[in-house]
Amino acid sequence: MRAAVTTLLSLLLPAVCWAAPASWSPAGWTGENTLELTTDVPAEGSYAFPVWLVVIDGQVYVRLGTRAAGRVQASKSTPYVDVKVAGKQFDHVRCEAAPDLAPRVAEAMAQKYWSDVFVRHMSHPLTCRLVPQ
Repeated sequence: MRAAVTTLLSLLLPAVCWAAPASWSPAGWTGENTLELTTDVPAEGSYAFPVWLVVIDGQVYVRLGTRAAGRVQASKSTPYVDVKVAGKQFDHVRCEAAPDLAPRVAEAMAQKYWSDVFVRHMSHPLTCRLVPQ
């Protein structure tokens, strides 16, 4: 009986580990400085780049400069991007424009990142809420 249970568990464990996706957990990422977005712009192919993140009300937000916003908007999969954060990979994450929250995101960025004293004066045409699909 013991051998049968051990055999059953050894067969099920890999299946459980394989089926369990990385969990989207913004509260655990408040201490992360950056996440990586990956786009697929036809002229340049797959392109990954780091961006600052903030977590507000349990949601992840990024503020994108002109070049990054252009990549997201020109991506073949727009409005979806791939996201890597805290060592976890998430494919097909919706980058939802959140212009109404841009001031709040900018304030959170200013509080979190000391160098935002300079960065805030640059153009940031796109503030996004990242939502896994």
